[in-house]
Parts: sequence; C-alpha cells; structure tokens
Amino acid sequence: MKINIMMNSFLPEVNKLPKGHPVKVYYEEGALIEGLLAELSEVDAKVDYQKYFNIFNQLTSIEKRFLRKENQLFPYLEKHGWNGPSQGMWSFHDNLREQIRWINQFNADKNIDKIVESIPFLIDGIKRLLSTEDSRLFPNAMKLISKEEWEEFYEGDEEIGWMLAEKPAPYPEVVEEYIHPSEDFTERELPFSLENTHHYDEGYMTPEQVNMIFKFMPLDLTYVDENDKVVFYNRGEERVFPRSKGIIGREVRFCHPPKSVDMVLRIVKEFREGTKDNAEFWFNYRERMLYVRYFAIRDKENNYKGVLEMSQDVTDIRKLEGEKRLLDWD
Repeated sequence: MKINIMMNSFLPEVNKLPKGHPVKVYYEEGALIEGLLAELSEVDAKVDYQKYFNIFNQLTSIEKRFLRKENQLFPYLEKHGWNGPSQGMWSFHDNLREQIRWINQFNADKNIDKIVESIPFLIDGIKRLLSTEDSRLFPNAMKLISKEEWEEFYEGDEEIGWMLAEKPAPYPEVVEEYIHPSEDFTERELPFSLENTHHYDEGYMTPEQVNMIFKFMPLDLTYVDENDKVVFYNRGEERVFPRSKGIIGREVRFCHPPKSVDMVLRIVKEFREGTKDNAEFWFNYRERMLYVRYFAIRDKENNYKGVLEMSQDVTDIRKLEGEKRLLDWD
C-alpha cells in the first residue's frame, strides 16, 4: 500500500517496510487523519452541523493512536535510552486531549461559535504532531528498535486498537493460530529480574509484591473457593468489615450473620449454576455508605471456581463533584 500524505519526509523508507509493520500502520493512520483534517477544515458547522459532528467524532479515535504510542512505542524507546517522547510528546498528546475534551463539551452544548473558534487550533496542533512524528519520532524509532522488537508490538497494539476501519495484518505474518496476550507465556528479555516471580496474564510479580498490592488496596477482598470455603482475604490498614485468620478454611455459610446467610447462599447457588455472574448492594453502616459486590469466578472453560466479595467505603467518593486534575499537595 503506497502512502501519500503530508507527513512524507520519511515516506520513502516507510514504503519499503513489510505489510503490517507498526510504523507503516502509523502512516496509514496518518493518511486517514490528514483526510479527516482536510474535511474538518472545509465543513461549516453552522450550515451542516451533523456532517461536522460525524467528521469530528471519527477524528476523536486518534486517542487509540496516542495510547499505542504511550504504552507500546515509548517504553521501547525508553529501553534504548530515549526518554524525550515519553515526556514532551506525551504532554503534547495531553494538550490535544484537552482541546478535544473542550470541543466535546461545546458539541454537547451546541455552542457553534465556540466550535468554529476552536477547531482550527485542534487541526493545527494535530498537523504539528504528525510533522514531528514524521521528521523525528519514527525515523529515530526505526534506528533504535530492532526487527525482533517490532515483531512484539502487534499483540499489545491489538489490545488498544487502531483508527483504521480494518484491523491491520499481523506483523510478522502469523503462520500459526494467533495467541491472545492473556495466553502468551513466551519469555522475553525484560529490564527486571524474574527471580521468584510468577507470570500473570499481564506481567510478572513476586509473592511479596502481590501481598503488598492486596495490603494497600483500598478495598476489602474475600475469596471463597468452589467448595464454599474461605481461602483468602486481604489485610488492609482500614477494613470495612472485621476479619481474622479464623475464617480461613471456614464455610461461607458461617461467615455471615443469620439474617443475611440465606441471601449469601442464594448468590453462591446462582453463581454455581451459571444463572448469575454478579450481585451488588449498598447501604449505610455506622454512618458510612458501603458498596458490596459479589463476582462469580470462572476458569477458561467457564467452570465455577468460587466467589469474590469486594467491599468498599464509598462515602467520600459519593461527595465528589466537578473535576480535580491538578495535584494539591502544596
């Protein structure tokens, strides 16, 4: 596929890349973006608001491009010692996100004057971003990142998604059946030790790290296995409900007061039979609002493996209003 767009100083090298290469896909997206920007600059929101809105709405899928760069491309560049994009370009992404957020608000309010006033700034910002990608980001990335590393991108890119109407072909070409990241246990060179770690769906942690996460998590978690026995609870600093080691190995029917045990047993029964997957409750308890949820746990074959109970004090969360986007420590 030949690509002809404004971000073209690196284009001769891009056109030599094999089908599906991450950089080639970025340029295919770039062609789509350039087309949308051209349409957006020509449409008159005052005359044909719906046409304007459709174009703008499609352009907002550029968020997928931002996320792929931030979570896929930038970490590889950091590994090779280039941290600039993770700082400067990420900040530029956030500026564009803010502009898009404001325009979305103007759209909701049908404030046409503000829309017409803001769109040129967004167009100019995205064009400058594409130009920087073309002249600096992608040429340097091609120099730093190895062929083998580029071949690791597709799985993560697919999880985030693309702007394109059709999913890009896998790179490298997939001969065997594609393995989803959650089922991929291929060992790769990582910038940290794997000693004493376990592989989880999305990474590696030591038992100590797992325990610390559970300890500092602002939730009460209790796991009842498929035999209706309590096998785990997390020990946080402030618990919603009291727990002690005595409940480990105890049948769940004996871990609740008599007035609620029938309800708990019904939840377990429905989960086991597969008729329900979750249940939730919220109520006042000692002048605090509590939110309690139950989730059916199932394995890959959808076999019932127990219940996860999650309890949270949401009193202060319910009081939140407006936005807080800045740190207020000072």
